[in-house]
Amino acid sequence: MNSQNGFLLSFIKYGENDAVLHCFTEEDGFQTYFVKGIYSKRNKKKALLQPLSMLSFTINPTRGNGIPSVSRFELVKSHDMYMDIKANTVIFFISDFLNQVLRHENKNPGLFFSIDQFIDELNGKNYQCHLLFLITILKIQGVAPLITDGPYLDPETGTFSMVSTHHLFTEEISAIWKTALYSDNLYTTKIPNALRKDFLDSLLVYYHYHITDFKIPTSLEVIQQIFE
Repeated sequence: MNSQNGFLLSFIKYGENDAVLHCFTEEDGFQTYFVKGIYSKRNKKKALLQPLSMLSFTINPTRGNGIPSVSRFELVKSHDMYMDIKANTVIFFISDFLNQVLRHENKNPGLFFSIDQFIDELNGKNYQCHLLFLITILKIQGVAPLITDGPYLDPETGTFSMVSTHHLFTEEISAIWKTALYSDNLYTTKIPNALRKDFLDSLLVYYHYHITDFKIPTSLEVIQQIFE
C-alpha cells in the first residue's frame, strides 16, 4: 500500500454503495480511484467528498490495468468555505474546470501548490480569485500571453497588439490581463465588478485557442448568475 495526497476534482456514484473519484495528486498528477462502500448507511466518510477537498488516500496495489482502489482516506485540511454560497459556487466551477483540463496532467508540484494557494485565497473571501487562478494555470502550462507592446490582447496569437482582433478583448479587459501577468502576486490584481463577466468570457476564449479539446464547463451559467 502507498499513501497519496490529492485534491478531489469529481466523484461518481457506482452501483449502490461505491464511487469512482477523479483527483489531482501531489505525486502522480491526475488519478482515478475506486472507493468501495462509501455510500453505505454506516459510512460517515462520504461527508468528506467535497470538490477540491485535500484528502490523504491509502491506495491498494493494483494488478494489470485496473483502477486503483482506496482502502481508506482522511481529510488533510478543513475549510469553512463550503458554508459560503459564493465560495461554494466558485469551488464547483473550478473543480469542474480542472477535472477537464488536467485529465492528462502528470506530476506537477507547481500546479499542485497553486491549487492549494487558490483555496487559501478563496477561504479568505477573495471572490475574484478563480479568475486569476485560471491565468496561473496558463502560466504553469506555458501558454500564457507574452507581454508585448500594444493595448489589445490577441487571444489567438497570445500577444498584445496595436489593433483589436476580438470584440471581448477590449483595452480595459486586455489591461487586466497585462496587470495580472506582470504582477508578482497576481491575486492582488483588481477586477472591477462590472468587468468580471467579460473577463471570465475572455479567459474561456483564450483557453479555447490554447488548450486542446477545451469545452465550456457546465457550471459556467451558475457562476455567472451568482455574481450578477
